[in-house]
Amino acid sequence: MSRLYDSIEPNVIDAEILGRAVEEQGPQDEAGQLAKQEGISFKDVTHLQLDFQNILKIDNLWQFETLTKLQLDNNIIEKIEGLETLTNLIWLDLSFNNIEVIEGLQALVKLEDLSLFNNRITRIENMDSLVKLQIFSVGNNGINALENVTYLRRFKCLRSLNLSGNFICEHEDYKMFIAAYLPDLVYLDFRLIDEHTRELGEVKYQYTIDELKQSEAQYLSKLEEEEEKQAELDLHKAAYVEYLNGSFLFDSMYLEDTEAAKLAYLPGVGELLETYKAKFVIICQNIFEYGLKQQEKRKIEVKTFNDCLQEAIEDNQNQGSQKIIEFEKAHQMVLSDIQNTSDMQLADTKINEYSEEINQLFDTLMTLEMQIVEQIEETINNFERNIVDMVGLFVENVQGLMAQCRDLENHHHEKLLEIAIITLEKIVKSEFEDDLPDDVRALFSDKDTIVNAVGASHDIHLLKIDNREDDLFTKVNNWCAATVEKVHSDETNRNRRRVKEINQYIDHLQNELDNLDIGEVMDYSYCIC
Repeated sequence: MSRLYDSIEPNVIDAEILGRAVEEQGPQDEAGQLAKQEGISFKDVTHLQLDFQNILKIDNLWQFETLTKLQLDNNIIEKIEGLETLTNLIWLDLSFNNIEVIEGLQALVKLEDLSLFNNRITRIENMDSLVKLQIFSVGNNGINALENVTYLRRFKCLRSLNLSGNFICEHEDYKMFIAAYLPDLVYLDFRLIDEHTRELGEVKYQYTIDELKQSEAQYLSKLEEEEEKQAELDLHKAAYVEYLNGSFLFDSMYLEDTEAAKLAYLPGVGELLETYKAKFVIICQNIFEYGLKQQEKRKIEVKTFNDCLQEAIEDNQNQGSQKIIEFEKAHQMVLSDIQNTSDMQLADTKINEYSEEINQLFDTLMTLEMQIVEQIEETINNFERNIVDMVGLFVENVQGLMAQCRDLENHHHEKLLEIAIITLEKIVKSEFEDDLPDDVRALFSDKDTIVNAVGASHDIHLLKIDNREDDLFTKVNNWCAATVEKVHSDETNRNRRRVKEINQYIDHLQNELDNLDIGEVMDYSYCIC
């Protein structure tokens, strides 16, 4: 089915192929020549054509972050891969290759047009993430099961489908089946689906479609439920209290504790465990609820800070823009007047005055920037103190609650050890009448054995509590440090950008003044915001 190039050495997409393609397909005018001299950044390329290159393997496309159209048709590609970073791709042509399996498309969530025409595909699959797909061509392949087309029902935006040249097209009810099972489809095999065919299909397949709809509804309901649970879990994780709203931690303490399962046979231990678990779960629930409240407070604190910061920056930028507008309004005709004056002494005076006013504008803009830097620094310091205090209080209170969990475990351990010792004494005196499994009775061979068993169980429980506490503290402290670091980093970068903008603008003004004696007055519309 696919086009082969047996006499030519297969290629992998490498820097040479990419560079040549980008250069050939880029603008060829003066701007294009300048871009070639300076070097074209792959990150700026939106369309890339790599057809008829005898390419065997898709690779090295990770730099094309803004690519929206990719043409890889008429090659010898066997596997769809290497597209993970092309998240902005809208149009993809992989027709006339040797592809056998639809795969590797998970990241292409914006894809609208996909062509896999003339390959070796036998099944439509692995396209779930292509929620925006509108046009799909998979003609001239090996698809032979009409039922496989029902997979495409999930693509609510799909309007054009090409299946021509597949075995399924030979089925007598092919068009009716497609029209019935894909009710939103407008074009099939490049032809408009007529209403008569659609109506016949709906009647013929009504029963099976109704069953399918019911199954799909159940699936969607289950999917929504899972998504809600995941969203809820994500919220809990953001508060660092996931799985503390119940008996998860308590159950995990006993999950790997083989000794506890044996000790549970002792008289009175069952009731002791129930009381312990009930109290332990209450404390975990308290940690959980407290964590959610503190997370909400942290979110409000971050939002308030960001809002205040943005407001201050915008106000400062507006002041700077106003200064520039006033400057340009006052000096709109200055350059023209200087250039057209016949009095050289007067021209020199005006040039010096204008140059001084440019310097004054620079000082004004830089003063404004220094003011916002000081203002932001104070705001950031207050924010940092607030966040650190909030996290510190959160950690302190959770430590207290976790200490209560440990106290409960210590109390339970003492009671359990007491029951175990009493049981040992009864066994030694032959006063213990209850039947015990052999592995449980083996623990009572001597006092050291039973004490070690109870102690081992106790150590496992404490370790689980400690680990959960450490995990919570590590994550919330890491968040605090990362948040504060990002705030400082963002401000440093903002300041650098602003200073650069001011210098570029002032240089522009000064260059206009310096170049007055060599040609026309330059465009005076350059401005910063």
